[in-house]
Amino acid sequence: MNSEKDTYRTLVKASDESLFKDRGSKFYGYAFPVTSEEEIKTHIESLKKQHHTARHWCYAWQLGMEYNTYRANDDGEPSNSAGMPIYGQLQSFDLTNVLVVVVRYFGGTKLGVGGLVQAYKAAAQLALESSNIVERTINETFLLKFEYPEMNIVMRIIKDENIQIVTQHMELSCEIVLSVRKKDCERIFNLFEGTYKVAIKKKK
Repeated sequence: MNSEKDTYRTLVKASDESLFKDRGSKFYGYAFPVTSEEEIKTHIESLKKQHHTARHWCYAWQLGMEYNTYRANDDGEPSNSAGMPIYGQLQSFDLTNVLVVVVRYFGGTKLGVGGLVQAYKAAAQLALESSNIVERTINETFLLKFEYPEMNIVMRIIKDENIQIVTQHMELSCEIVLSVRKKDCERIFNLFEGTYKVAIKKKK
């Protein structure tokens, strides 16, 4: 069995607003499913408008089905007291394609670095606990090309292997786009490549 990780965890939709209080300061936590830095920027700008009198809008995000890009931002709080504790919760929940923002209203009492770390961690944790988390498979897409007489054999393989069809175009010359789970890709590719008169290639 291929041990390479081929699943990832993300959010189905944005979380409800959560609130953590400490010595007068209020920390509002939000979590969003995201797939690009543009989306992230839009969510942060929207929260800055919504909470225009707040003091800090700290955040962390992770992108990529293989968890390969992340950023943490303290937004003026002491170094590593806000962004990294938030990012730590993304790691703890094993999430990607997710943005967590914690908005702080200062309550007049300084919390110290330790207090800030705990508050931002708690607010991020509350937001993620109230989120709908889903595990998804990492899939590759393949393009099949074949002539109509090969239709039965192609469809039998698709049915037997329970492969997801993304699009299909059936005339004298047929094209089908398939979505295949990463761990099955090599085997499925070889299966079709070894089928007479069927051409398969990986889609970019």
